[in-house]
This record gives sequence, structure tokens and C-alpha cells, in this order.
Amino acid sequence: MSQAILAKENILLNASVGTKEEAIKLTGSILVEKGYVELSYLGKMLEREELTSTYMGNFVAIPHGTEDSKDMVKESGISFVQVPQGVDFGAGNIVKLLIGIAGKNNDHLDILSNIAIVCSEEENIEKLVNARTADEILAIFEGVN
Repeated sequence: MSQAILAKENILLNASVGTKEEAIKLTGSILVEKGYVELSYLGKMLEREELTSTYMGNFVAIPHGTEDSKDMVKESGISFVQVPQGVDFGAGNIVKLLIGIAGKNNDHLDILSNIAIVCSEEENIEKLVNARTADEILAIFEGVN
């Protein structure tokens, strides 16, 4: 079932969520719906957040499963959720971009590395927060696939 790690269908723009748990569930549900992970992976994403925040700074959170959730990943994939109004991830950390990751084997390290490069530039974050189409998002993340 080899599919793109980040496909247009994995991108949700202009989402509105009330809590970080809602945001994580929404991000994870895309991964489930598109066949990257089993439904049980959602619980592991929430568990990971309880252990340590997936907030990375610069309005970005990267929700992903715990170490013991690897066998729930069917295929490496990324979901992208844009929340222009932001959602509070605690301690005053506002997240406007959620990037859900499911990495098969050790793919998640490469995926994280590519995402970190893109998200380290404030100019890219601004473009991602203001993007109006999935194609704009894909263009910024073209190195991830």
C-alpha cells in the first residue's frame, strides 16, 4: 500500500479545536482514516502528550505515538492540521500547526528531521499558518515525501 508520506488528503486547513486533546485526536484521526495507523494509535498519541508535551515552539506541535506504539503503524505518514486561531497546549504555548507523525521502522527520525528543517524557519511557519490551499502546504514540505 505504498502511498505518499504527506498527501493532499492528509491536510486539513482552517480547523477549529477547543483543547489540545481535540487537536491531537483530529490530527491522529487523519492518519487512521487514510490507513497509516490502527485506531489504537490515537490513544498512544494522547498518552505521549501526557508523558511530555509535543509542543516544539514556533506555534508547532508534532503529536505522535509512544515508543510501544510502533506495531500499530501500518505505513509511514504525516497529517497536517492548521488551526489559525490557535489551541493552548499548556503553559501559554499556543499551537497553530499540528503535524501528526507515524513512522514505520525508523522512518520517523528522517521525517522529523525534514519537518524540523522546514519549521525552523519563521518565514515557513508564517506561510503555513496563512496557507489557503493544500498545494501551498505541499510546496513548503516538498522535501518530506
